[in-house]
Amino acid sequence: MARVEPRRLIVNADDFGRTPAHNEAVARAHREGILTTASLMVNEPAAGEAVALARQLPRLGVGLHLTLVCGRAALPSTQPPGLTDAEGRFDSNPVRAGLRYFFRRDLRRALEAEIRAQFDRFAQTGLPLDHINGHLNIHLHPTVFALLLAAGPTDRPVGFRLTRDRFWLQARLAPGRWAYRISHAIIFALLAARARPQLRQTAWRSPRHVFGLLQDGRVEENWLEALLPRLPAGDSELYAHPSTVEAPHELAALTSARVRRMLEREHIQLIRYQDL
Repeated sequence: MARVEPRRLIVNADDFGRTPAHNEAVARAHREGILTTASLMVNEPAAGEAVALARQLPRLGVGLHLTLVCGRAALPSTQPPGLTDAEGRFDSNPVRAGLRYFFRRDLRRALEAEIRAQFDRFAQTGLPLDHINGHLNIHLHPTVFALLLAAGPTDRPVGFRLTRDRFWLQARLAPGRWAYRISHAIIFALLAARARPQLRQTAWRSPRHVFGLLQDGRVEENWLEALLPRLPAGDSELYAHPSTVEAPHELAALTSARVRRMLEREHIQLIRYQDL
């Protein structure tokens, strides 16, 4: 008889440290719900508060949420024009920023310095690095991914989100927004396929399946209840963006008693990246 592979699930919150509302949601979703990990935006105003909270939550795996779009830079705005504005903020348009990072070779040294600076800021927190991913999944951008491999600790086990989503499964679970979902499913399937062989040459670890990309801020209780019985065998990550202000519906889903009972009924084990 073939051995049945257990189902294990990382439940991650992106944008930890972005605002106090995001921090409160992370703490509540971990203490009261199913959240196992959170990704820290080290340059945002509430990052210090997030680190203090994480020290009170020893079972919460905390990783680096690399931010190169829609956020603040670690380094001053004296970098080459095009990386940040005069206030040290990255472009708020991810498509425009992605094209600039790809075609402007003069930005690559500044990008690498910024990536290293964000790793350094995370190291200064004293928290163990559970995983690496990127704001708006910028970590899979071809230029950024190459620089990330050069700057990150590739010689020791660290979790890495190889972002892609199962389009046909998601299409059955939630309808609508087809242009967004089809385009993102194709783009990230290609980016993940490109990154996977290089990732295998490092000690970084990635779960087999990732969910959350095609929901785009709509990780809700009913959707979770539909997904969990269909969760594939092996290791998966589900990521969300809970906030008590911007996304209370995601916080409600992650703290739902019905969802917790579903996990128990389906014998799905909650893990962190460091448990891979």
